[in-house]
Parts: sequence; C-alpha cells; structure tokens
Amino acid sequence: MKWPADIAQRVEWNNEIINRAAKEQIAQKIAQKVKDGDVIGVGTGSTSYLSTLAIAERIKNENLRVQVIPAAYEIELTCLELGIPVTTLKDMKPDWGYDGADEVNDQNWLIKGRGGGLFKEKMIMSCSEKTYILVDSSKFVKDLGENFAVPVECVPESINMVREQLGNMGATSMVLRLAQGKDGPVITEHGNLILDVRFPVIDADLDKKLKNIVGVVETGLFIGYNIEVITT
Repeated sequence: MKWPADIAQRVEWNNEIINRAAKEQIAQKIAQKVKDGDVIGVGTGSTSYLSTLAIAERIKNENLRVQVIPAAYEIELTCLELGIPVTTLKDMKPDWGYDGADEVNDQNWLIKGRGGGLFKEKMIMSCSEKTYILVDSSKFVKDLGENFAVPVECVPESINMVREQLGNMGATSMVLRLAQGKDGPVITEHGNLILDVRFPVIDADLDKKLKNIVGVVETGLFIGYNIEVITT
C-alpha cells in the first residue's frame, strides 16, 4: 500500500530562499543534463532543492527513468514526495551529481556543510565521475574562509580532544554548532557534532591534516574533486 499521494503537496523549503530567481535559472540548467537511466547524487541546500523540483518535472513530463542517491534526509524526503526513485551508495554508483556550496574560490576549492550533510556529500562526490556545483554570485570568494568557517564533524566523545588539537593547529575560533529546531547542538545524520572552525590560512593540505585528528569524521573542505561550477 502506498502513502496518500497528497503528501507531495507539502514539498517546500523551510526558510526563505535568497536569490530565488537566480537559483531557479541554475536549477533549469542542471535539469537539462538529466538523461534517461541516470543515477544521480543529490546534495543539500536551497539550489539543490530547486534543481530537484525541476528534475521531477522533467521525469514526469518525459517519463524518464532516473534514480537518485540523496546526501541527507531532507532531500531524500523531497525526492520521495516528488515520486523520484531513491537508491543508496550500497546499491548503485552515481553517474554524476549536483550539490551546492557555501564558498567557491578560483581553484574550484569549496567550503560546504552548512546543511550538516558534509560526510555523505563527500562520499557521493568521491565516487561520481563529475559533480556540478550550483551557486549564485554570492558564493564566489578570493580565499576560502572569507565568509564561512570550516565545518568539522567529530564524534561526541572526542569533542574536547578535537578542540585541543585544532587549537594546536592554529585555529582562531571554534564554535559548536547549535540547532534551531531543538535544544542543544546540531546532531548529524551519523550521530556526530559539528564544530565551525576558522583558520588564518586554508591550504591544500588542511583537509588531510584535520582528518588525521583522532575523532574527526569529516570536514567541509572539498579540495581536488572533479567539479564543474554552474552559475547564472
């Protein structure tokens, strides 16, 4: 038995979408890349959300056979409500993917993770032949870290160990990310905490150095991936 179809009427973003017109243009660009039979990795963020809506329209209008691998529960629920078949990395390898970013520099290095899905996003990106990064002009920076801190996901038991090691590495600030819809900290989909960390300089080796800290699961630094930036 299927759930009532009217659940699809409740598909909506939970906050105001800034620069919505520009993001909808980007969404149409990515929707045109979908081919019948594609397995697509889908990241988080408002532009990814709008792109998923646009792709759902193509699937419906053209009867396309498409499966998606969602990076987080919110995009998975959106896909289910829109009738887009969902699969997993255990079962399928993505042909390509799309995702948003918090910052992009001129070397196509990224800071991601404001939505908290950095671990799954990086797994999907690592096994996709190409990932399209969907951003408006506000996301471009000269140096990473201009507008956003680096998210560092760590297991709860390690939080003080990680803080100490981050301080030894020269971090200038470390803030435990707090939730908005619940008391206390953000809990990731893998049961971890997120520290938003600022560094005076972000170089190509910082991601590896951070992940060498015992207790760090993943970081929001995406450096060296095969990406193509799509913007207006």
